Amino acid sequence: MALKILNALLAILGGIGGAMLLYWILNKLAESLKGRWEDRVKPWVFAGPALLAIAVYLIYPALVTLQYSFANEDATAYVGFKNYTDLLTDTSFLQVLVNNLLWIIIVPALTVALGLGVAVLADRLAARSEKTTKTLIFLPMAISMVGAATIWRSIYEYQPSGAPQTGLLNAIMGLFGREPVYWYSVENLHLNSLLLMVILIWTQVGYSMVLLSSAIKAVPEDTIEAGRIDGAGERRIFFSIVVPQIWPTVVTVFITVLIGVMKVFDVVYVTTNGNYNTDVVGRRFYAEMFTNSNSGYAAAIVVLLMIAITPVLVYQVRQFRREEAAR
Repeated sequence: MALKILNALLAILGGIGGAMLLYWILNKLAESLKGRWEDRVKPWVFAGPALLAIAVYLIYPALVTLQYSFANEDATAYVGFKNYTDLLTDTSFLQVLVNNLLWIIIVPALTVALGLGVAVLADRLAARSEKTTKTLIFLPMAISMVGAATIWRSIYEYQPSGAPQTGLLNAIMGLFGREPVYWYSVENLHLNSLLLMVILIWTQVGYSMVLLSSAIKAVPEDTIEAGRIDGAGERRIFFSIVVPQIWPTVVTVFITVLIGVMKVFDVVYVTTNGNYNTDVVGRRFYAEMFTNSNSGYAAAIVVLLMIAITPVLVYQVRQFRREEAAR
């Protein structure tokens, strides 16, 4: 253990020290230039390593993935748009898209709504109680998705009828004389998918609460007092005065959670592994890439996911620019 800690410290110090040394050398080289060249080169000196990292670790893999999406399963020959046509005519993959759509519609909306409600209620508590409450609600954010899914397994766990029920839901049902249910297999109204969504919402509500609480506290008190003087009730003040002023933060939280939902993988993989009609795009990609060894099919799935996420990212960038211009 001590050796691992030492290696981690050396890696951290080496990385930070190496980065500082690199920028110091580059800065000295830029300062050695004459005339206006120093001012022209310096921005690229400091932005260059970051741009290089983006090109190597993001742009290049994206281009390779796009190339593989037009190739066969072992990327030895091009097959044109066959992977895309096979995907979009595959009924099982279309069902995966429907499942992802449900996640996109439900999870971000509930996360924002619950985060906003918790933020408003927590802000009404005394200072010490507010900090404790917010800490407890934010705590699941620090848990990995695999850990969260494992924790919630103790709630959804199923044991055969007659055996002691270790899952909370089935234990409660047993108190009322009901038979235990294998919750992950209940496909009626996509109940099993909804139960999986609860896990992701549980981990994200704290994040939503923190940002929205900060936005609410930044609302000028005089605008709220003006509403009270005009005779507006607390509900009217909240929806007509507070919400419009924190709307940019609401949109930011919604889009951030939305992007995470579109890439969801861990929760489904750990709980059902995509069985019982709960599969999503992220887990389907994993199965095609590492189980079926079909790199062309997997790359096509990733490209479709990138195409779906791009409009959301563009909107987020435009929203950020509008916020900056309004300041």
